[in-house]
Amino acid sequence: MVSHSKGNRTRSRNLLKKSPRERGAIPSLSSLMYDYKPGDKVIIKINSAIHNGMPHRRFQGRVAEVVGKRGRAYELKLRVGNKEKLIIVRPEHLRLFKQ
Repeated sequence: MVSHSKGNRTRSRNLLKKSPRERGAIPSLSSLMYDYKPGDKVIIKINSAIHNGMPHRRFQGRVAEVVGKRGRAYELKLRVGNKEKLIIVRPEHLRLFKQ
């Protein structure tokens, strides 16, 4: 038997699937051009059509805090278990968290 692949998107068929109305759509420019400031809370919502700056699937749906900016992407700080992680994500995969 051949061992299964262990890539970034394994076992993510349902996790990253878009609804039929979302399929083929590109993200709106207003969401791409929104400027997140350090301290803002954001939701990581992966857009599976855009591969650049895509976070790992384990971060899908998590709330993170913006720490800074690195080029076009943002540095996010979030807790996974009892560890604090710093990840770099492009704005296509982010939504503002409204409390």
